[in-house]
Order: sequence, then C-alpha cells, then structure tokens
Amino acid sequence: MKNRASLLFLLLLSATLLPTARAQTSPKAGSLADVGFIEGHWKATTKDNRLEAVWSAPDGDNLVGFIRMMKDGKATLYELFAFEQTPQGPVALVKHFKPGLIGLEDKEKPDRYTFLEASKGRAIFEKQGEPLRVLYEKRADDQFVIALGKSQEGKWVFKDLFEFSRVK
Repeated sequence: MKNRASLLFLLLLSATLLPTARAQTSPKAGSLADVGFIEGHWKATTKDNRLEAVWSAPDGDNLVGFIRMMKDGKATLYELFAFEQTPQGPVALVKHFKPGLIGLEDKEKPDRYTFLEASKGRAIFEKQGEPLRVLYEKRADDQFVIALGKSQEGKWVFKDLFEFSRVK
C-alpha cells in the first residue's frame, strides 16, 4: 500500500510539473535565447536623432536594456525594456520617459508585447491591444534592426525603424 501511494504521488507530481517544463521549452513558446542576439552596446542614427542602446545577456527569466534618443546633444526620449520569460514565451515590456524621467505610460502599465515567432537571429512580437508588430532581426555580426510591422491587404509589412551597429 505504501509503494502504491508513493507511485500515485510521483505520477501526480509528474503530471503537474511536466506541462510546465514543456511550456517553458516548447519551440512554439520561444525563449529569451530567441532575442539574446541583441546583447551588447549599440548605436544608430536616424535623420533627426542619435540612439544608444544597451542590452544585457539573458539571465534567469529576464533580459533588460535601454535606449536613449538624443537630438542636438540633448536627450529627447528614454526607453526601458524588460524581456521576461513566461510559460507562453517571452514578453517584451517597455516604458518610455521624457527627459527628467517623466513617464509617458501609466506607472502600473507598461507597453506589453507578446512573442509570436522566432528563427535564428529573428524574433517577432505583437503589441497587446494594437495591430502592431515589432521585428528584432540580426542582419550581420555587428548589426541588427528593429522594424515595425502593420497589416496591409492581409499581409504583415515591416519597415525598418532603427538600424543598430555594435559599438566596439
């Protein structure tokens, strides 16, 4: 009887833990490794702004980073990013700040982007509550792009927003 109870306990424990482990490692669910290629110190230039970005390596259940935008030697915007691992895959959480660290979003509600898919050096997220997608794509060893996607005639069309080069 004692062995039977032990076996039943192990079966119940396995049934409880196995789906969780499977959900965290499922290729469809994705993982922080899918965006790990953005790790490092990066710079980009647009028509009007200079950008500097720094992202940490994935560690545990998160990867964090920031972007600062500058125009004429003055900060115009700060963005704080946290990619967090969930059983459904990574989520991207973003908060924007004006100079003086004046938050643009509600302090309790960051912009939230749900993981959709990934392949080597490429990951796509969709903004919750809006028909907007963000593509992170490594295009060379020392280059990656953030592109915004919108649905046009039933297809997602992406336009480069920032083209980053690694700072050496």
